[in-house]
Order: sequence, then structure tokens, then C-alpha cells
Amino acid sequence: MNNIKKNWINIDPFSLQLRLTVGMASFSALVLGSLATWTSWRMQQILIDSRKHEVEQIAKRLPQDVQLYSKMMQADTSLQKAINNFANTNTLIWFKNSNSKIISRTDNLDLLPESLVTKLMKLTQMPIKAQVYQINPSYFVVCGTSIKVQGKLLGELFVVKDITREQTMFVAMVRSLGITSILAIIILTIAIAFYIRRSLQPLRQLSQMTAVISAEDLGQAQLYLDNAPSEVKELAQTLTMLLSRLAQSWEQEREFVSNVSHELRTPLTIVYGYLQSVLRRQNNLTPLQQEALEIAASEAERTIRLLQDLLDLARADSGYLYFQMKTYVLNDIIAEIVVMAEKYSDRLITIESTIFPIEVKVDYSRFKQVLLNLIDNAVKYSEADTPITFKLDQLQDTAIIQVCDQGYGIPLQHQARIFERFYRIDESRSQATGGCGLGLSIVKTLVEGMGGSVSVQSKLGEGSIFTIILPR
Repeated sequence: MNNIKKNWINIDPFSLQLRLTVGMASFSALVLGSLATWTSWRMQQILIDSRKHEVEQIAKRLPQDVQLYSKMMQADTSLQKAINNFANTNTLIWFKNSNSKIISRTDNLDLLPESLVTKLMKLTQMPIKAQVYQINPSYFVVCGTSIKVQGKLLGELFVVKDITREQTMFVAMVRSLGITSILAIIILTIAIAFYIRRSLQPLRQLSQMTAVISAEDLGQAQLYLDNAPSEVKELAQTLTMLLSRLAQSWEQEREFVSNVSHELRTPLTIVYGYLQSVLRRQNNLTPLQQEALEIAASEAERTIRLLQDLLDLARADSGYLYFQMKTYVLNDIIAEIVVMAEKYSDRLITIESTIFPIEVKVDYSRFKQVLLNLIDNAVKYSEADTPITFKLDQLQDTAIIQVCDQGYGIPLQHQARIFERFYRIDESRSQATGGCGLGLSIVKTLVEGMGGSVSVQSKLGEGSIFTIILPR
């Protein structure tokens, strides 16, 4: 029962499988329902027509018998004898003279309830052609005709055929046919659903195969399905070619970024050096010149850091970003970083830890870069009077570092993407703080390169917690 409920909840109302299943099931239900309805109607017509024919034959034959018997006996006697010849359990006959008085009838009328006989007798406007009347819960075929003897009109003859038994059997048969049709539609719908699900399985496999392909796997990705239809195989081949072209484009982009970063970093470093040299001799500069040179030096330094980040990312993508892994005391590294960060950020940074020492195996310079990036991110996106807190802990074979701020927070829909390159939540705020969307991407790349992981928890208006987990 739980599996059925789970599968029902997971049904996608916009899926191709559901649309095909509903469409084919509706068409099948329409065809089967129409066939069952037509069959029922046709069988009803055959049943009624056969009984109508019998009544019409009696109504046609009886005047002839009366005509024949009238030659040998009186009119009333010949009429009763002719009526008795056709009397049986299911056939009722009576005769009305010109004064609408019943002068002859079959004896089985006395066996019926009086109320039923009264209702039958009230059906005086009888057409010549037989008609079906329902007197709950019974059904009757009624036919009327006039009788003439030697050209003289004697009155009206009424013939009634009780078809209640046949009608009851027919209704039961129609009910059984309806139930059978419903069961057939349900079974057919289930069969169609399983068939469509099986037919769409190659597309699901193709989707699952493409979902796990990362940027690093584009060149080696090969999509092939053994038992898939020809159309799906063609789609897989097309996607494989597309992935190959994407891999080439990705490789060209990485080479371009690496080359540009490498070529621009050196001349910009030289320019930055000259600017610093000129600023150290500020005695010969006017205040306006000094301000312009300081702005130029600051922008040159920011651009150099950006180029260094791009170069590190390009090296990581190419597999040329090497780490010198050694064992360090995490508490000492954090304390050193906090002292350094407090000088340039003018922000209160605290450390919370109940365990000493906590040892980790990291690349010292890379790990230092990670922590400074996280502190810089916390400083940019929180108010100046709020503190930044480092929380240190260890769990089995891992060390846990949490960088907590009381800043603006990150919307939930953006938390999964903040580690992507050049992704910025608020463009206006990023421009004001000088961010370019690479800091957290560098953090993720370096932490994973050292065998760890990084994640974020955040609430709007309450701040963010960046958690780094590293092997001890």
C-alpha cells in the first residue's frame, strides 16, 4: 500500500507517459463503451422486434380464425374459441365491442394482479403497430387491431405479450456486459501503462546517463543504448556529437582563460610595482596625483588577484594545480589567519573551539587562501559592527571549520549555485563590494583539491554559515 501511495505521489501530470496512457486508455474506453452500447441496443431491438412480430402475427391471424369459425357457430362463440387457441401463460388477449365493453378475453388475465389488469385495460389508444409499454416492474408488448366478420365491424382486439422475463434477463446480461467492459478497460489501461513505461525506458536511461556527465567528462562521454529503438539510438548519437563539440569548446575556453591570465598577470604586476614605487616617493606628488595613483594601484592589485584566481581555476580544470600536503595544527593556522584578517578588515573575529590540537593535512598556502576568501566574503556581505566567528571541531577522522557571519543571508534558491564561477546573487551589491563571483568558486576548487568538501547554510536576515570538512 505504501509503495502504491508513493508511486501515485510521484506521478508527473505533465509527463509523456501519463499523456500517452490517458490518451490511449480514453480511446480504448470510447471504443469498448461504444461497442458495448451498440451491442446492447441491437440485442434489445432484436428481442423487442421478435416479440412484436409474434404479437402482430397473432393480431393478424386471429381475425381470420374468427371469420372461419363464424361460419360454423355464433359470432361470440367463434370469437372466444379463436382467442382460446392463442392463449398461453405469456399471451393476454381481450376483445372490446363497439361500446368499449369487454365481451371476450383469455382466462390467464384472472391470474394477474387486479391493479396490473386495470392499467392494461386503460391502454385504449392502441396503435395498429405493436408497441412496448413498461408497467413497473413488468414489460409488455401491446398490439391492437379491428375485427370484421362478413364486412361488419365487431370491435377491437387487443393482444398483449408479457416479456418481463426476457427483459429481466436482458438487463442482467447488459449489466454483466457493462461490468465486463469496465474490467476490460481497467486491464487494458494497466497493460497500456506498462507497455508505454517499457517503451519510454530507453529515454529514461538516456536522461540518467546525461545527468551524471560533468564538464570534465564531456570528451569521454559516449551515449549508447543496446536495445533502444532506432529513433532513440539516433538521438543518443546526436547527443554524443553535441557533447564532443561542447568538450572542444570547453577546452578552448579553458586554454584561452589560462593564456590570457598568464599573459596579462606579468605586465600588470610590473605596472603595479611601478605604481607602488611612485607612491613611496609621494613628496613630489600633488594630492590629486597621489589619489589617482592610489586608485590605479588598487585597481591593478584587484585585477592581478582576479587573473591569479582565473589562472588557478584554469590549472585546476587542466589537472595542473598541485598541492603540497603537510600536517598542521588547525588551531594555530586559524589564529594566524584571524590576526592577519583583523588588521585589514577592522572587524572583530572570534574563535570557538573546545578541542586542542586539531590536526589537518592541507596545503598551507592554499588553505590560507580559502580562509581569507571566506573572511572576505563575510566582511563584504555583513554590517561593519557585526562579528565573524570561527567554530572548530573534529568528528572521527575529519576536522570541521565553520565560518559564521550575521550578514544579509542568502536566498534558498541561490544557495545551490553560489559556488559556480561568476555567479552573483545581487549584481548591484556585488559591484559596490567589488566582487566578481570567483571567490567561492576558488574556495570550492581548493577545498576539494585537498580532499575536503564545503557547504553553506543561510537564512535571510540571520546570516550564513560556511562549513569546511577536511581529513585529519
